[in-house]
Amino acid sequence: MPATETDKAKYIACAEIMPGCSFTSAADTEQELMQKVADHAAQVHGMTEITPDLAAKVKAAIKSR
Repeated sequence: MPATETDKAKYIACAEIMPGCSFTSAADTEQELMQKVADHAAQVHGMTEITPDLAAKVKAAIKSR
């Protein structure tokens, strides 16, 4: 049976970085989760580049389950 989002090892809530955003995501690895966050940031927030400062904030907001 495939793992559900709640079974994944890493989790993030965008609201921790962008208050008011309801996006959440989970992945097995931090790298996979960072890609999902980058895709979300580009599509929803219009961010075409993830700066080192933003990447650090995202990594700090990632939780392990």
